[in-house]
Amino acid sequence: MSGQAAAARRAGMLALLTTEASFFASFIVVYLFYVGKSATGPQPAAVLSPPLVDTACLLASSVTIVQAMRALRSGDRGTFNVLLILTILLGAAFLAGTAAEWRDLIVHHGLTIRTNLFGTTFYALVGFHALHVTVGLALLSVVALLGLCGHIGPANAEPVEMLSWYWHFVDVVWVAVFTVVYGVGT
Repeated sequence: MSGQAAAARRAGMLALLTTEASFFASFIVVYLFYVGKSATGPQPAAVLSPPLVDTACLLASSVTIVQAMRALRSGDRGTFNVLLILTILLGAAFLAGTAAEWRDLIVHHGLTIRTNLFGTTFYALVGFHALHVTVGLALLSVVALLGLCGHIGPANAEPVEMLSWYWHFVDVVWVAVFTVVYGVGT
């Protein structure tokens, strides 16, 4: 791989992440603008509890993907595969926690996307993040499958690194979403 190709790949990923950051910033501004303005239905402070375990899983997945990348660069394919699968499992645990939270909000509190402005903006913001986690998990799963089949090695570190950037972005965005939804917005 040429240095120009690597530079182009990095520039492309940075452009994607910048665009995605703009989308998330817009969702966060809308959430903050409308939070507390619902005249009916449940309000954030009455129904939200910070998903601390889910957050810990997602943040831990950033650690495991960093370690997986180190293993890949050093040629330790076995460790890379194990750590990548652990990253996927941690991300999946986060999504499962999000699904459980949504189920509780819908079933026990009657909060849906149509209930009030809080419901609309909450599900849009958290759902947009969950969509990004899902995309990341799908891509990581493809890489893991390729890795288990012996098709990923140190020569593939650069493109896998770009995927890890995306995964770190998803984690950083969650810190912002968590702070706004479960801290500032309650």
